[in-house]
Amino acid sequence: MMKIYDLQELSLKEVLDRSQEEQKDVSGIVAEIIDTVRRDGDRALKEYAKRFDGADLTELVVSGDEIEEAMAKIDDYFIETLKQAEANIRQYHEKQLRSGYEIRKEDGIVLGQKVTPLAKVGIYVPGGTASYPSSVLMNAVPAKIAGVSEIVMVTPPDENGTIAAPILAAAAIAGVTKMVKTGGAQAVAALAYGTESVPAVDKIVGPGNVFVATAKRMVFGQVDIDMIAGPSEILVLADKTSNPRYVAADLLSQAEHDTMASAVLVTDSRQLAQAVQEQVEVQLTQLPRQAIARASVDNRGKIIVASSMEQAIETANAIAPEHLELCVDEPFELLPLVRNAGSVFLGKNTPEAMGDYFAGTNHILPTGGTARFSSPLSVDDFLKKSSYLYYTKEALAKVKDRVADFAAREGLDGHGKSVTIRFEEK
Repeated sequence: MMKIYDLQELSLKEVLDRSQEEQKDVSGIVAEIIDTVRRDGDRALKEYAKRFDGADLTELVVSGDEIEEAMAKIDDYFIETLKQAEANIRQYHEKQLRSGYEIRKEDGIVLGQKVTPLAKVGIYVPGGTASYPSSVLMNAVPAKIAGVSEIVMVTPPDENGTIAAPILAAAAIAGVTKMVKTGGAQAVAALAYGTESVPAVDKIVGPGNVFVATAKRMVFGQVDIDMIAGPSEILVLADKTSNPRYVAADLLSQAEHDTMASAVLVTDSRQLAQAVQEQVEVQLTQLPRQAIARASVDNRGKIIVASSMEQAIETANAIAPEHLELCVDEPFELLPLVRNAGSVFLGKNTPEAMGDYFAGTNHILPTGGTARFSSPLSVDDFLKKSSYLYYTKEALAKVKDRVADFAAREGLDGHGKSVTIRFEEK
């Protein structure tokens, strides 16, 4: 049962704690997998597919025929849903696209910034027993908008050596250029270093299990990564006017992700707190993933009663949740007070699931309190910026002595000489 706490009874450490269970250290295993893939390439990927997925693969890359077969397996209604979701995601993310800028000063000085898309990116999509076509869209669509020319999707196959049809359909709709049957740390290694079938990419994005997260940490520097995603989180901020049935359902929507998920309600109403506590118990019994949600709710769920909505907002900012629901009548009045949240869901009719699948905002979000300093996946993640500058000789002459003096004060006379030499007689 979700426990109810008075905020004044909790220490800040208890409020912020999301690490009740240590993740196992798999770095040794992952390092060995990475080294093996670097050495043996495709052969290693096929061996790992057999060992971990039970799949005996002859080809790693998904063929055009397999994509057509996948599209044919899916009903028209869901195909249209995928297309509408893609359009919503595209519309939202197109607003993020930036161009460079240029500043022209007197005497021919030019300063600027050049924005260039990454050439190749890899997107990791969890697979196996689960199918997450939404993750395909959330990763691939912003990359496509940024102008990335090669988008390589990796995802583990099932024991028959196939990828779930919804994942392939979403990849085709989103514009993925290559789909590869490999998952786990070995997939991350293949994207970072390349194999015969998998090109080495510039950046790896997308969530995965502890092996995937550890591999992403280890290859960072060889390639860029988006973030290290932790267990899913939701914080619902609600007042006495909120419907406890809705609030409970929203909390459970994240609790069913996994046993480490964190579902928290912060409210200024003890009456609502008790009603939500009861509703969580009622609705838990109706979930197919009841066992997972039960472990999450019992071990990591909290209902926190604050003395006011202002104090509730302060608590939400301290927790810095992945998902924040402002389940109140006037959410736009509270929005300016929100400083730390991955994604904010406004009002009583905007459940977090809207952001997961359809609305258009990205569902790849900072977790574990990292919303204090990081942001959702966006088009920016697939762009790089280069600065450029230009001086005429006349412009350089006006500042050469200042630059040389600056360099001398740092003990780098060669820097100064590279400027002044242009004005010395031969």
